Amino acid sequence: MQLQIAECLYIDQTSTKGRGVYTSEDLPENVIIEISPVLAMSGADRKLLDQTPLHDYIFEWGENNELCCAAWGYISMYNHSYSSNCEYYMDFEQQIIMIRTVRSINANEELLINYNGDWDDARPLWFDAH
Repeated sequence: MQLQIAECLYIDQTSTKGRGVYTSEDLPENVIIEISPVLAMSGADRKLLDQTPLHDYIFEWGENNELCCAAWGYISMYNHSYSSNCEYYMDFEQQIIMIRTVRSINANEELLINYNGDWDDARPLWFDAH
């Protein structure tokens, strides 16, 4: 699978979260904006990566989240929101992650995913006890 990133996406500084992914154009609801190949790694690799700054940039991977992966493209640069405007899909067989909009998004708006997997899942994450 070849990396595909919508031409309107770009990386910029956010006001509070470091860098993030933005769009230079209005985006409609329910459109795929990125398809990224991944490098799947073992559970043992994950334990090692969890001890490094890469912990915040890898994804749990596999049917039972027993593995991890690094995604190419912008995938690891999307910031988290409990009310995200995008969601991600993992295809374990093809070893890709896709990003899709869940609502219309305005030009220059930050694109956000929910790190829980479902775009509206409000379960607290490791870094946020909201």
